[in-house]
Amino acid sequence: MSRDDDIVMVISNAPDLLLAKRIAHVLVEDGLAACVNLGAPVLSIYSWKGEIEGADEIPMWIKTTAGRQQALIDALSRLHPYDVPEIIVVPVIGGSPAYLGWVREQAGGQQPQ
Repeated sequence: MSRDDDIVMVISNAPDLLLAKRIAHVLVEDGLAACVNLGAPVLSIYSWKGEIEGADEIPMWIKTTAGRQQALIDALSRLHPYDVPEIIVVPVIGGSPAYLGWVREQAGGQQPQ
């Protein structure tokens, strides 16, 4: 069972850099994420409605707390144009205490100690 101040990373993508920047800005501005990293375009190959498709996408790595993850998922789903956007939550099991404290502070969790 996770605690609200546990750190998680949400993995997603966007169809283009402009939308990825917009999503990142909203998530950080609204205090749902401490940081969003946008990667270089990647080619995603997937099956959709029985067809194999490919699309260039911008990967997004979003750092937040377990307590903010559902609000972040709701916002990301609302901001994303895909019917079924990739949204995967990965627990963070360790890292720099100073960085993890900063993520908690920025995402509305506990103050760093």
